[in-house]
Amino acid sequence: QPVKKRGWPKGKKRKKILPNGPKAPVTGYVRFLNERREQIRTQHPDLPFPEITKMLGAEWSKLQLSEKQRYLDEAEREKQQYMKELREYQQSEAYKMCTEKIQEKKIKKESPSVGSALADPSPPDPQAGECSDTFSTFDVPIFTEEFLDQNKAREAELRRLRKMNTEFEEQNAILQKHTESMNCAKEKLEQELAQEERQTLALQQQSVRQALTASFASLPIPGTGETPTLSTLDFYMAKLHSAIESNPLQHEKLVVRIKEILSRIAR
Repeated sequence: QPVKKRGWPKGKKRKKILPNGPKAPVTGYVRFLNERREQIRTQHPDLPFPEITKMLGAEWSKLQLSEKQRYLDEAEREKQQYMKELREYQQSEAYKMCTEKIQEKKIKKESPSVGSALADPSPPDPQAGECSDTFSTFDVPIFTEEFLDQNKAREAELRRLRKMNTEFEEQNAILQKHTESMNCAKEKLEQELAQEERQTLALQQQSVRQALTASFASLPIPGTGETPTLSTLDFYMAKLHSAIESNPLQHEKLVVRIKEILSRIAR
């Protein structure tokens, strides 16, 4: 039993989608097929049409998006031009007349009546049949080689895009974890740095207090003879300041000695 070939029969012309209307555009994939088909036929003259289409479908699915974009852009421009021309055509009288005749014929088919046929003895309008036939084929024909190959190419492209999207999501999750880990490490380092700064400041203050205590140990407070210790350094300095401030002239030598001690500490 011979295998039935799918697709549009050879030698049979397709009907126009709209009478005197704009020609429907083709997709980017079909533009690619039309451009490459003759080249493949020249290279492989004995290759059957289905094999050529299958080969071109595989070639389309392997094309980079940047290479496909030329065909897609041309198809989009043609589609926009078609939509513009279609809108203009739908405002024409020819289109309105055709749609009216289609509607009348549809009503007659839904409710046939002998009386209505006798009441309208006018001869059948050949244009009405043409409009009906043309609008009945407005839908894109399915189960052709080009239609099936185009669907396969689109499905392959969708699978590739889904796979890429999954990989990007996995990489994004990994990068998110790295970012969170780095943020935690940064916060920990900042806390450690602040703690070290506090410890350094405390050590510096302790060192200064020790130096002051040792240097002023040989300088008792006039009248009381008190000398400083680490625990009484602040109290000692306050009493020493009060004694000098109460009678600066009397304690001029004491002021000179304090300056000498402070200059040695500063060095």
